[in-house]
Amino acid sequence: MKTADSIALSYQTIKSNKLRTAITVVIIALGIMALIGIITAVQAVNQSLTTSFSTMGANAFSIRFKERTIRLGGGPNRDDVKMTTRNTLKEKISSSGRIISYEEAKAFKDQFNFPAKVGISIPGPQGIVVDNGVKRTNPDIRILGGDENYLYINGYEIEYGRNFSAGDVASGENVCIIGNVVAQKLYGDNTDKAMDQIITVDNNRYRVIGILKDKGSSAFLNADKVVLTTVNNIRRTYGSGTNSYNIAVMVSDLNLMDVAIGEATGTFRPIRKLDIKEADNFYIDKSDSIVASLMANLGFLKYATLAIALITLIGAAIGLMNIMLVAVNERTKEIGLIKALGGRSNEIKAQFLWESILISIFGAIAGILAGVLLGNLVAFALKTPFIIPWVWVIVGIIVCSLVGLLAGLYPAYKAAKLDPIVALRYE
Repeated sequence: MKTADSIALSYQTIKSNKLRTAITVVIIALGIMALIGIITAVQAVNQSLTTSFSTMGANAFSIRFKERTIRLGGGPNRDDVKMTTRNTLKEKISSSGRIISYEEAKAFKDQFNFPAKVGISIPGPQGIVVDNGVKRTNPDIRILGGDENYLYINGYEIEYGRNFSAGDVASGENVCIIGNVVAQKLYGDNTDKAMDQIITVDNNRYRVIGILKDKGSSAFLNADKVVLTTVNNIRRTYGSGTNSYNIAVMVSDLNLMDVAIGEATGTFRPIRKLDIKEADNFYIDKSDSIVASLMANLGFLKYATLAIALITLIGAAIGLMNIMLVAVNERTKEIGLIKALGGRSNEIKAQFLWESILISIFGAIAGILAGVLLGNLVAFALKTPFIIPWVWVIVGIIVCSLVGLLAGLYPAYKAAKLDPIVALRYE
């Protein structure tokens, strides 16, 4: 009997036992569905985090007074920021070093002699309202202060108007560049109407000098719900006694990244008045380190999922073996007849093995389809593209095939060893 004939006969046998086959397929599918579903969801989260937090290019890094922490969701208002900062300032200073002052950030920008652009920025309050006297935004806008290099380093582009000039930064006058979402909320589709208009940002009046191109959003961050002003304007309007300044550096060549980080460390240590024996009291993180850190924290999900899938597949293998043993008992006379007509033991063994493998593969296919669909519900919620984890799909099919093979070995061996005379007389 040819292999194709064995597979066809095995498939016909499976079709004739729909309920038994369906139960086994569901058991196998549950394990694969958990594995594929969670892997797909984790990849969707990874894509969303990459979009949300990798705002700078791959050839950029930032200097902070403490390790970066990510806050998902809407931020607090200005009063909450001030209260939180006051309550935790002592803890921050003792555990993460002094905050970076404007003077230190400015000194670094002036002294960093390297082919790179340096930008200084400071966060303003979040959850603010912007209005133009006619329309107003929801209280979900954030205001940031930057210098003339902030837009370039952080991947923003001007759609209308201009960037901050050195004079704007030095004077700290009330000028701003607004995100595309803010412009649409206040002026509809004709966002260019916002140019040179006076708007109220958190009860302060600003003149709009630029409108940003749409940068897109994710479930974690909307980069267009922002009002940018100069770093000195934030200092003058909100003060910066307890706020730390962020320094961002973008090198011209990715190959110079490590050299630039070493140069930046050597430049900033004297500015921070560190002795040669003292450890750094500031942190440098690359633009891709945020996502890597977050995904490392999510990595345990993969291991937990693998454990769940393994336990489920072990149970499915035991169940499948029992079902195949029952099938051998039910078809004992049929096996005896096949042997009496000249059927060989290897052909009978192959038929039962193919039955077991086909049932496992059907379970794998059902589990993969269900897992991909469930995982992409997360992708849909996070507004990321449809994801198919091809590597894990292939792994799932191979593992299920092996489960079917191992589960069918003993029943197939038992069927092949039946004595045809005894089998024909079996009741």
